[in-house]
Amino acid sequence: MLILLPPSEGKSAPQSGPVLDLAALSFPELTGIREQVRTALLDLCSGPAPEAATALGLGPTQLGEVGANTRLADEPCAPAIEVYTGVLYEALDVGSLTAAARRRLDASVAIASGLWGLVRPGDPIPSYRLSGGVTLPALGRLSTIWRDAVSTVIGEQEGLIIDMRSGAYVDLGPLDDAMADRAVTVRVLTERAGKRSVVSHHNKSTKGLLVRSLVTSRRRPTRIADLLDVLADAGHQVELSPPKKGDIQILDVVLQG
Repeated sequence: MLILLPPSEGKSAPQSGPVLDLAALSFPELTGIREQVRTALLDLCSGPAPEAATALGLGPTQLGEVGANTRLADEPCAPAIEVYTGVLYEALDVGSLTAAARRRLDASVAIASGLWGLVRPGDPIPSYRLSGGVTLPALGRLSTIWRDAVSTVIGEQEGLIIDMRSGAYVDLGPLDDAMADRAVTVRVLTERAGKRSVVSHHNKSTKGLLVRSLVTSRRRPTRIADLLDVLADAGHQVELSPPKKGDIQILDVVLQG
């Protein structure tokens, strides 16, 4: 089973730890592109800070993050699951997982990243700022740079693929038709008075709770039908939207408004 997550814009900068070793990260086939992207990011952030901030989509109060990107080789690292601190990760609450659930998390989750492509929760990384939708002047759009390599890595993983990534990170490595019989894309909906709409506010927290349910369950689903059973038994209202031929199925999580 492979659970694909987005990163978070919010990060906790490690105060101590080893420095970055690209070769030590999971999915070593991505190392070459990681080095290219890191070099291009360093080149950008070593120039005028306002121009770099604009390219990175940062505001005038975030110029400090431009400077931090120039020190990635020297900054301390911590496990990725501890560096990412957004709403999804708060809901997942990795610190309260049992040792067995943490092992399942490390083995089954991959986190998308504009800088690293994909990392496992236990991979040591520094805090950084590079969103998936950015275009780096020296390389171009991150989606173009990563697309083929990340899609290939995902396709090579065995078992179910549960895609919880947001749009910019799906673009870094889309699921292809060959994965259609073993993959789902998760969508969070709210239902009020019989009408359903896509959720924005609770989207990330709900996905964090879904991941927690999957890694705390002793059952390892091998089919999409099994996945629905595990999530339903954990208290989630889930159902599949009717798929079109060859499309990746959508797994709807329905919240009652």
